[in-house]
Amino acid sequence: MTERVDKGNLYDRLNMITQQTKALVENMEILQEQMNSVLKENAELTIENNHLREMLAQQNVKADEGLSDSRKNLQKLYQEGFHVCNEYYGKRLEDDESCTFCLDVIFNEQRGK
Repeated sequence: MTERVDKGNLYDRLNMITQQTKALVENMEILQEQMNSVLKENAELTIENNHLREMLAQQNVKADEGLSDSRKNLQKLYQEGFHVCNEYYGKRLEDDESCTFCLDVIFNEQRGK
């Protein structure tokens, strides 16, 4: 015996799958547009970040030129993550921490010029 297929039910299921497929394609297109936007923004921020790093490096070179050897040594210690100020000398800086007192010790002489 062969089962009879309900043609109306079959058509309804096919129509439902077609609609779901169309919705999926639309969602994929939206996702692709959003991904392109994020990638474009990421590229722009990468370029800007590189530009800012170059500017910072140039400023550091200019700042280094006016420092005495002892202050350059203090700056090197500070850049390696250690305090060079009287208050916390030798203690580790936290991640991305900066210390105004240390910067004052390193660059104070230069600011007075």
